[in-house]
Amino acid sequence: MKLRGLYAITDSTLLAGKFLSYVEAALEGGVTLLQYRDKSSDEARRLREAEALRDLCERYKTQLIINDDAELAARLNVGVHLGQTDGPLSPTRALLGSKAIIGSTCHAQLELAEQAAKEGASYVAFGRFFNSNTKPGAPSCSLDLLDEAKRTLHLPICAIGGITLDNAAPLVAHGVDLLAVVHGLFGAQSTAEVTRRARAFNELLKI
Repeated sequence: MKLRGLYAITDSTLLAGKFLSYVEAALEGGVTLLQYRDKSSDEARRLREAEALRDLCERYKTQLIINDDAELAARLNVGVHLGQTDGPLSPTRALLGSKAIIGSTCHAQLELAEQAAKEGASYVAFGRFFNSNTKPGAPSCSLDLLDEAKRTLHLPICAIGGITLDNAAPLVAHGVDLLAVVHGLFGAQSTAEVTRRARAFNELLKI
């Protein structure tokens, strides 16, 4: 599959009390990848929620990605996104197989992206590009880096960090394939607005 479009990322605090309804609203608007991101230690709840998301994603033909947990991804037969503190990517590729989608956080460093590509990443993620509620301390990233990445990497490029409908257009103009969005999508007041925003993000990417 071509990895291009909206990359929705869940936030357990932001989505408290409306988790599945808001996720389904996003899927209704069109989501290429959905990342389940939950940093809690409640493994039973995480498994339950991830299973519910897998079933939803199957219905909408969206790929589910688990944040930072290759074992849970293997259990559900879905993809995974790894941060720089999660160790090398190669063992995860061996665990999940050649077809699984594996993404890698590369912050603002092209060298990290080149290493991830060598180890079998399916896409690389750069960011943050704007002030981010989710990762306020992350180093900021420039549009020039995207230009360089587009020239040197032959992988889909994902941008993350404070992305909204108002600021996403320059990222697309500089070659981004995936727009990873948390608050800019799920910080809406209604499910209808979540769906509208999802469609609008995809229009920016001409999906």
